[in-house]
Amino acid sequence: MLPIVAIVGRPNVGKSTLFNRLTGTRDALVDDRPGVTRDRHYGVASNGVTEVILIDTGGFEINPDDDLFDAVRRQAEAAIEEADLVLFVVDQAAGRTPTDDQTADVLRKAASRARKDPPVLLIVNKCDSPDSEIHAADFWGLGIDNMLCISAEHGRGAYDVWDAIEERLPDPPETTPDDDDEIRIAVIGRPNIGKSTLVNRLVGEDRHVVHDSPGTTMDSVDSVVVVDGKKFRLVDTAGVRRRAKIGDKLEVFAATRAIRSIERCHITLLMMNATEPVSHQDARLAALIADRGRGTVVLFNQWDKVKQDPDRNVRVVNDERDKKLPHLSWAPSLYISALTGKGCSRILTEVLRIYEEFNKRIATSELNNFLAAALDAYSVPQKNNNPVRLNYMTQTRVRPPTFVIWANSPDGVPVSYKRYLENRLRDTYGFEGTPLRIHVRQKRRPGEAKSG
Repeated sequence: MLPIVAIVGRPNVGKSTLFNRLTGTRDALVDDRPGVTRDRHYGVASNGVTEVILIDTGGFEINPDDDLFDAVRRQAEAAIEEADLVLFVVDQAAGRTPTDDQTADVLRKAASRARKDPPVLLIVNKCDSPDSEIHAADFWGLGIDNMLCISAEHGRGAYDVWDAIEERLPDPPETTPDDDDEIRIAVIGRPNIGKSTLVNRLVGEDRHVVHDSPGTTMDSVDSVVVVDGKKFRLVDTAGVRRRAKIGDKLEVFAATRAIRSIERCHITLLMMNATEPVSHQDARLAALIADRGRGTVVLFNQWDKVKQDPDRNVRVVNDERDKKLPHLSWAPSLYISALTGKGCSRILTEVLRIYEEFNKRIATSELNNFLAAALDAYSVPQKNNNPVRLNYMTQTRVRPPTFVIWANSPDGVPVSYKRYLENRLRDTYGFEGTPLRIHVRQKRRPGEAKSG
């Protein structure tokens, strides 16, 4: 499970700007949780070495004319309950406000009630120059021991935020023998798509309730199957609907549990109905899986019925997938019938193959030879008439394979060039069925101080 970092603070202090700066994305999952009046935005953030789940909470706003203070307290308690680290953001330009003081007090009281004390890092935002840091001294009065001055909009101090996150996160739990011995698989899809039927087929017995009405499975359920001495743990998750159709607390809970299942698995099986066009919700689930960095097999279920439809065939289905699921262009497809068993015998074999790609590691010397060849074939475009140099490349982790490139100007490496490098990596080393992460970081000269 990835560590969780929550961003809290009053409105308009730059929480969302910091969220976007750390995640490098413009979109994140929005989840309306019961008992919380503001949306939370979820995203995965990584600096190439450390990866976390980042939560951008709604603005803490104290208004004596209504009941929002209770909502603030509940939001803080929820953040404390979930988070391994809290980033408390304040606004240097606006100065210290009574709301900042009350938010700090809410965090302390919530930690006390939850009997949990995650570290809190005070982020003084909108410090666009070293001179502005002089005015940030007043925020020490909030009683937070650790403070950083940054500018989220301009990226000033972003590397220092990552250094502080890495220093304060708890040590990851030691890997147990069970973690090494089993492959965890999450079966993901819209409600009533045949997930439980598929798990029953793979396990070989009716372990789960199967019913025609959607919503039967309300929590994630684990089943273990051993094939040729290899243990697979199958997680049959509750179906995830569009937010507009999540009408009660139980279904909100089910959607949240499904998302958690993705986070703790190695491989996901994304099930879709082959007799219907790829839906917006299918695409949303595909984006969620890609964001979480999980190996994936796309399953088109009810393939036995496609033969009865003259307007649908492999070409039509694949064209729909290419257009609507670009997030998973690297994932293989299987055409199955969970009810009859057609094609299901290939699923675990495919999972095992992708798991090996998910864990593949390339030697640093080989990667730097790869980088030199890629640069010879297609150099990085200049930035403001200045050359952009890629100096060094290494693989920092697996699950998913993650690569870091050190450069003199990381902002000068366009997304298109990262995509070019990813395609060459796949052409050279395979990596089918697994996402790849490529991060470009600033090369520091010997003795050079950290930015910010």
